[in-house]
Amino acid sequence: MEPHYQADHSFDKIDFTLTPPEKGEYEQCTFINCDLSQADLSDTKFIDCTFSGCNLSLARFKNTTFFQSVQFRDCKMLGLRFDQCSRFGFAIAVEQCNLSSASFYQLKLGKIVFKNVQLHEADFTECDLSGAVFDHCDLAGATFEQTILEKADFRTAFNFSIDPATNRIKKARFSLAGLPGLLGRYDIEIDG
Repeated sequence: MEPHYQADHSFDKIDFTLTPPEKGEYEQCTFINCDLSQADLSDTKFIDCTFSGCNLSLARFKNTTFFQSVQFRDCKMLGLRFDQCSRFGFAIAVEQCNLSSASFYQLKLGKIVFKNVQLHEADFTECDLSGAVFDHCDLAGATFEQTILEKADFRTAFNFSIDPATNRIKKARFSLAGLPGLLGRYDIEIDG
């Protein structure tokens, strides 16, 4: 049987919780206001696709491919395991989304851009976030352990806690308001 292939198609307001999308390859497709919560997207390829206003919470991503900058805008994406995705060509851009409790464990996410994203309790353990941008992102409870943050931009991020002793932060950018997030382990008070 030939694998499913769909190109340049728009999926609008489809409830994929009832009938999951066919496994296969989706290229330059747009998913608008679709419900993909708890959908099994394993072994599916998304190439240069856009998800807008979708709910992908708890979707399964075992060996899922996100290739050539898959975009997520205004999506609810709770509890996603990006660490189970195919690592080949992994590229996403995220804007105005709730990515709380997502796992990016050991992924190479160099130069990724998170813009206005809620990343509560997200796991960035052992990630390579070189040159990543966290533009107006809420990182409350996010985990950074043995993470490469060189040249990452946290100037407008908030609620983060990053231990410079256990992460590589050379040439990372922070604002003065972000200093408490770097000095938390020292249990000091900063006035200002």
